[in-house]
Amino acid sequence: MKIELDDHLLAADLATRAGILLLEQRELISEDDFSNLGTIGDQLSHEFLMNSLAEFRPMDAVLSEEGTAHSVHPNRSENDRVWIIDPVDGTREYGDPPRTDWAVHVALAINGVPVIGAVALPALNLTLSTSTDTGQSKTSLTSVPESPRLVISRSRPPKEAEMVCQALSGEMIEMGSAGAKAMAVVRGEADIYLHSGGQYEWDNCAPAAVALSHGLHVSRLDGTSLSYNNSDPWLPDLLICHPDLAEAVLNLLDMGGRP
Repeated sequence: MKIELDDHLLAADLATRAGILLLEQRELISEDDFSNLGTIGDQLSHEFLMNSLAEFRPMDAVLSEEGTAHSVHPNRSENDRVWIIDPVDGTREYGDPPRTDWAVHVALAINGVPVIGAVALPALNLTLSTSTDTGQSKTSLTSVPESPRLVISRSRPPKEAEMVCQALSGEMIEMGSAGAKAMAVVRGEADIYLHSGGQYEWDNCAPAAVALSHGLHVSRLDGTSLSYNNSDPWLPDLLICHPDLAEAVLNLLDMGGRP
């Protein structure tokens, strides 16, 4: 597995800088154009990230929500190093100032494993990453509260999350983008992020890498590991949670909610 010494720092730097560009764009646009802000921001961030990766990692492949073109390696199936990026995770939330629950994802999967990643939360002036040299200290895992907190989407909470929440006498917290929800667990503001409605690789590769580096449990809902750079980037489900809750949550899912 070939990891460049500064891949971690590059991921964190690019996610942070893309976030700054997005914040600047948010300030420039008028309220009358907020309906177009998500589209404009997506393209702005995508172009910045793609140009930067072409400059600093020209031999690597890239998979982006906004496109997969790359100057050197357009065919990512032939490369074991693939950057997986989401220029704006939570386009709707980004286009609804002053909401803060949106993110920028920059990850590097090596042989399908999410080993490097950064999730910028620009509106919070925060970037969490796999780097140990970004000025951000690793989150210390705290004990699990008596009522675990589950982060869910405002509009479509998965039935599995509702079932787990009820079985564990938990509390559900509504939040926007996948990155924001995953980082809430990393930051200790929530304990479980369970998603069953399907995502794409760019939705969770960077969050998975960051969560793993902070000691959290990360898997599919059946407990198997996540794999990236597949020909079809669709991922059906995801579990990120405090490691002390993983066995209980997976058992509940396996038994269909029976205690």
